[in-house]
Amino acid sequence: MKENTQAPVATVVGVGPGLGAALARRFAEKYRVAILARSADYVSKLGAEIRAAGGHAAGIAADVGDEKQVAAAFDRIRRELGSPEILIYNAGTGPFGSLAEVSPEQFENCWRINAFGAFLCAKQVVPDMLARGGGVVLFTGATAGVKAGPRSAAFGPAKFALRGLAQSMARDLGPRGIHVAHINVDGVIDIQGRSFPGLKEEDMLKPEAIAETYWHLAHQHRSAWTMELEVRPFKEKF
Repeated sequence: MKENTQAPVATVVGVGPGLGAALARRFAEKYRVAILARSADYVSKLGAEIRAAGGHAAGIAADVGDEKQVAAAFDRIRRELGSPEILIYNAGTGPFGSLAEVSPEQFENCWRINAFGAFLCAKQVVPDMLARGGGVVLFTGATAGVKAGPRSAAFGPAKFALRGLAQSMARDLGPRGIHVAHINVDGVIDIQGRSFPGLKEEDMLKPEAIAETYWHLAHQHRSAWTMELEVRPFKEKF
């Protein structure tokens, strides 16, 4: 990668060692990338890795469920990089459990990270996108946001809310030049160094392969935009 200080800005929210990192690396090939996560150490390390490879990245620590922290993070992005032309909201958390097993505090936190944070981040970028006449907002969904299982009493409703937000935004903002899409990641993501009992490598989604799909969505011609899309391993049942 060759650093380009004049490149447009992309923001990836919810960056960990799996899909989030793959998205940051992929988009840093052509964009100045802001990477957001709770872990200051992780985003600092990933940002340094991207810069060492010739990309332009700024790591920012923030709790996406906190309105003030989100506002401060995007103020910094606009100040240091510029207004994002692409927002990828990849933040997500459990817990997994039935109604009897999930506490009210867990339910609320799950909603805050999966849905409320997406709302807050979108509010930060959409006004400038409208003023510019274009932009891209991509949301990472999950199977539970399409068909919630018995142990998705918190995760399912949160992902349903995210999907509803994406659908509403697409209908509102698409005619005004902003491409909004929801990606249902239907399967387990292969995260380096993490084992999943009972699963082989070929049973899981590769983060880099998913990132290629996001790249394609972000650069579709406006005459053929995708609003909802699913990615899953070739062996996954559905």
